[in-house]
Amino acid sequence: MNSKSAADRWLLTENGIRWDIRNDNQLPHQDKVEMSGFQASAIIQYGVDDSGVLLLRRTVVWPNLRTIPNNTHASLTHAYPTAATPLLLVNGLTITEERPQKIAFDGILRIESIAEAGIVIRRQLFPAVDAPALLETVEVENASGSPVLLEMESSDYEARGRGISGIYAMEARLDSTTSARIQPGETARFTIVYAGRVWRQPSQKLDGTSEEKRRSDKISMLRNRLRLHTPDPVLNQMFAFAKLRAAESIFRTKEGLLHSPGGGSYYAAVWTNDQIEYAAPFFPFLGDPAALEATSNAFQLYVPFMGPDLVPIPSSIIAEGQDIWEGVGDRGDAAMYAYGAARYALACGDRSIAGQLWPAIEWSLSYCQAKLTAQGVVASDSDELEGRFPAGSANLSTSSLAYDAFRHAAIVAKELGQVDLATAYEEAAIQLRQALENYFGAEVEGFETYRYYDGNDILRSWISLPLCMGILDRKQGTVSAMLSPRLWTEDGLATEAGDHVFWDRSTLYGFRALFIAGETEKALARLSAYSRRRLLGDHVPYAVEAYPEGDQRHLSAESTLYGRIITEGLFGIRFTGLASFACTPRLPAEWPSMSLSAAQICGRELDLIVERAEGNGMRLIVQENDRETVFIGHDGSTFDVSLNE
Repeated sequence: MNSKSAADRWLLTENGIRWDIRNDNQLPHQDKVEMSGFQASAIIQYGVDDSGVLLLRRTVVWPNLRTIPNNTHASLTHAYPTAATPLLLVNGLTITEERPQKIAFDGILRIESIAEAGIVIRRQLFPAVDAPALLETVEVENASGSPVLLEMESSDYEARGRGISGIYAMEARLDSTTSARIQPGETARFTIVYAGRVWRQPSQKLDGTSEEKRRSDKISMLRNRLRLHTPDPVLNQMFAFAKLRAAESIFRTKEGLLHSPGGGSYYAAVWTNDQIEYAAPFFPFLGDPAALEATSNAFQLYVPFMGPDLVPIPSSIIAEGQDIWEGVGDRGDAAMYAYGAARYALACGDRSIAGQLWPAIEWSLSYCQAKLTAQGVVASDSDELEGRFPAGSANLSTSSLAYDAFRHAAIVAKELGQVDLATAYEEAAIQLRQALENYFGAEVEGFETYRYYDGNDILRSWISLPLCMGILDRKQGTVSAMLSPRLWTEDGLATEAGDHVFWDRSTLYGFRALFIAGETEKALARLSAYSRRRLLGDHVPYAVEAYPEGDQRHLSAESTLYGRIITEGLFGIRFTGLASFACTPRLPAEWPSMSLSAAQICGRELDLIVERAEGNGMRLIVQENDRETVFIGHDGSTFDVSLNE
């Protein structure tokens, strides 16, 4: 494992990270982490004060307990006060201080503290997999030399609120033995359940031990799918956590499972950027059934809005699919949809899925064609930043996404026997690429790169988008601009040069762009630094949304974008058919090998192994069951893999 750097607060463990508080001389410190199950999401704030005493706050969100008005942010949310936590008594005296010695995270937050009277307290916090509750198991060890009587005194806490289903109850209760006499060296275990429900419905009985096992099993299942192995354990673990955060933020709703960003604000709803553009192309690689079902549901929710008059589709479908949000007009949502749907169809490798998505892809591209300006680029009212930064009447993001959508839709059309339409989409892509160069190609702040919109004269983070789509005409100037002090910061790309605002999503696209452009060493150096900061620094262990807005929330779709740095960037996977793909691995100079195991590619489970070959060569080994295919090339080679041969 990598040695700890001066900027690290956390250490790597076998399947997670650990904060050794005893050896930390930079206190006080607090952080927060989000964890999700199908019916609840928990945001846990934890840390120690300047006296070394535990700080622990629990906020629970119930996405399908809707409040009034039933809008984007109407998930029932409750920040539990300190008084809600049951008191722990030893020999009749209340434990008033817990002093954490270490805090660990592997998908479950684990806090080990010492307390008065020779007592060790271990708290494990995690959401129930499929119940509306946060669970906290408390293990108390008698580390003294005498028997002690332990008691967990219930707070009998209940708060109430109102919503579309009537009165709601938010409670904290003990669902385990409340007292035990333990000998030296023995432990006792209690379970606290922080649950939400419709008040007139009965409380659901939950067993802490079995619920912890279910959470652990889910974490293990996701860890064992799409496994990354490189010589850099930080990248390996960051990728493993990205899979978890990406796939856990899925909620049961009236419209079935829906993937949602989370962050305390965005639940039981889908967005054309987060769920369609960002997440949909990644989930087929993971092959998690819940993630695939949620993605399918997200696609289908937009179909009723795809009418003959080409009115823009909503930016978001909210409130368990019962309402919409389109408060900033057309953000380029049709381009986002076509981009994500075409890539998803090919990644799944399933003709029936491609056929189901095809009418929506075709409608979305018709909409994009209807929005072409006199200069041949795609107009939109704004972009995914929704007016936070200027975007003009036509922006680089919308046209880049539409270009890629036409390219991949042409491949889908061929697979479905739509030969004439495939040819038309290929020609549309060629024309849009040229228009993109003519309209957006420019010298900005001395760099031969792209302006983000007409009149833009300040570098923007999204200049990486053409590189992500394989347009390398302005590679040198764009890479130089991205990595210049004007844009690159310790948190990655600034949204606009000279500004302190950053959104991880553009940085994550930027990493992918650098690998696709063949700038492997530059990409790796910055990806390693970014990953170390996000995984082992002061705010861990996931990619974040933004700062200062949202205070770096752990939104789920950002983790899918991190995953795509590996699948599409480092391994260079690009689909060429329902049963074929191109692979352009970018093996860093100091690495002898890297691999992706149990990857779902074109609906098949494959292992991809990239290793050094003789001389300056490179070997790609594709394994499926007992079948092994070996490709020999060199750095930068593209290997065409057909799974039908």
